[in-house]
Amino acid sequence: MPEDSLTATVHGATGDIPAATWNALLPSTAGRPDNPFLDHAFFLALEESGSATRRTGWQPQHIVLADGRGTAVGLMPLYLKSHSQGEYVFDHGWADAFGRAGGRYYPKLQSSIPFTPVTAPKLLARGGDPAVRRALLESAATLAGQNGISSVHATFVPADEEAMAREAGWLVRHDVQFHWHNQGFGSFEDFLATLSSRHRKLMRRERREALAGGLTVKWLSGGELSEAAWDAFFAFYMDTGSRKWGRPYLTRDFFSLLSAAMAERVLLMLAYDGDTPIAGTLSLIGTDTLYGRYWGATRHVPFLHFELCYYQAIDYAIAHGLGTVEAGAQGEHKLARGYAPATTRSVHWIGHPGLRHAVANFVEQERAAVRHEQEALADLTPFRKAAGSRS
Repeated sequence: MPEDSLTATVHGATGDIPAATWNALLPSTAGRPDNPFLDHAFFLALEESGSATRRTGWQPQHIVLADGRGTAVGLMPLYLKSHSQGEYVFDHGWADAFGRAGGRYYPKLQSSIPFTPVTAPKLLARGGDPAVRRALLESAATLAGQNGISSVHATFVPADEEAMAREAGWLVRHDVQFHWHNQGFGSFEDFLATLSSRHRKLMRRERREALAGGLTVKWLSGGELSEAAWDAFFAFYMDTGSRKWGRPYLTRDFFSLLSAAMAERVLLMLAYDGDTPIAGTLSLIGTDTLYGRYWGATRHVPFLHFELCYYQAIDYAIAHGLGTVEAGAQGEHKLARGYAPATTRSVHWIGHPGLRHAVANFVEQERAAVRHEQEALADLTPFRKAAGSRS
């Protein structure tokens, strides 16, 4: 499709774009988006709950591309940001340096899933049309340039979008997360059999101690989700969020809206002492991936965090035939629990030549450091070594 035959429209709210139009542009299986975070309902819940709005510094500027017949053929989720919170790819140093040099870094344009460090495509085109995807990149840069906006950032993009953006002159950053991969395991014990004896003993001990004293874990999804369960989880979320971020990003309404719209894609794992929930974690269920997101507790229990966030997630993935568990941002402690290092990617368009030059030098050095870090981490995985080595 010729790129000059496309028309770009900027939408100030997810609700201005019909759900059917939005979701038709997503990679899907059996009519359901492969990545639940890309679903129109997820973005709508963020905005209608007051979590991601202009007031909170996330002003929607979603770009939709239409062909000559007016049919939507491309989508780039996009926000005008007045800060760099809730992104998990940190550019505060860039903003500070540009400000000291007399520049104005904010507002900036951010293509991301708010508050969600999950790799997912941001250049969404019917059939994956490369011409449409290139036009989305160009449209975002043009929108910034025409409005005097310093920069455009697309975070947690897949490798093919990194390559496309690099070719268009965007700068590239890398970082590391930790993901668990299912090798066709039939049980958690099958997974343990792939580990060194020391790590098998570690995990078994942590699992025993986490649930000592009669604690139980329940998996809640679909019709099992209740407002009482969400009330309990929100208390856990607020406790963790207040300590980590100062002010949690998501409102209580968000969880009810998410549950109402996407209950079958939502998984709550709650730990109970008798009938009382004391800790929990929230995940979303993709076509082949379980995405762990939030954790919290109202009582400290040794290793309960590992049990709910990592081991129960592995149990669920094995039971439901999912290929991967993504356990969220950061956390080298995940390595010892069977989660392997994986590269995450972001791409950045910088308008000011001086700032672009400085950032280009920085990200080149950063990518090299991340590459060396990942190589070192790969040597520390808990899996059994090749035959002839000791486990």
